[in-house]
Amino acid sequence: MFKSIANNKMKTAFIVAMVTAFLAVIVYYISYATGYGEIALPMAVVIALGSSLVSYFNCDKMVLAISGARPADQASDRLVKNTIEGLCIAAGLPMPKVYIIDDPVANAFATGRDPKHAVVAVTTGLLEKMDSYELEGVLAHELAHIGNRDILLSTVVTVMVGIAVIISDMWSRMLFWGGGRRRSDNDNNGSNAILVIIGLVFMILAPLAGQLMKMALSRNREYLADATAVKFTRNPDGLISALRKLSSQTEPVSRATNATANLYITNPMNALNGKKVSNLFSTHPPIEERIEALRNLQ
Repeated sequence: MFKSIANNKMKTAFIVAMVTAFLAVIVYYISYATGYGEIALPMAVVIALGSSLVSYFNCDKMVLAISGARPADQASDRLVKNTIEGLCIAAGLPMPKVYIIDDPVANAFATGRDPKHAVVAVTTGLLEKMDSYELEGVLAHELAHIGNRDILLSTVVTVMVGIAVIISDMWSRMLFWGGGRRRSDNDNNGSNAILVIIGLVFMILAPLAGQLMKMALSRNREYLADATAVKFTRNPDGLISALRKLSSQTEPVSRATNATANLYITNPMNALNGKKVSNLFSTHPPIEERIEALRNLQ
């Protein structure tokens, strides 16, 4: 586990640096293509670094806002807070903030930049549909992501890839609609077609690269979080039963998006994406394989 945590920290630094560089390249070409070539490089550096810092310090707030989560402060939320508190004591982790998503579909995710600034969010559907052992298994899985230092990488990549996709889309629209300062005819005739092609390439590759990155990051981490959760609870049957219930749902989480789907314990978009597509491009491994791996731990 400690080796995995160290690897996660190294991967986080590397991937954040790569995404920052990708953002810088996009902003540079936008600035150049729209007639601001003389300040393109400093603008690219400032925006890319600024996006990285904002993502690092505010990624959890952004994800919670997108998900429509509220703090767990009602009397009905006491069970989930007490369960998390007990698991934290057993796992040696600080108590995270607890948020509730008012949604009848059962699911949960963890976010934040480190164990001291972590958040666990659960849907009301999870609290209603799971018994105490199943709920404990799901919450232990989310605490495992926190303990394994998965949350920073998953959340920052989610936010930064989203920013890259938005900027790429803005760039393509600006190029097609002739945005920016006008260049001379000679400049436009020689470079506009090339810039449009580059814009199209980035527009196509940005979301695809982001999805592939999240797939590569998330799948193995789900297996590790499942195994770590069993270490916390000493009860694989609770998590196995919870995964079965989660896989039987036919409705998506209403506020979940493809951008945040990798954060949840199971893909909250499966009901929209369809099984064949989701198994190929999903950020999560098939639940049947996760259950089989848990059985092999016994």
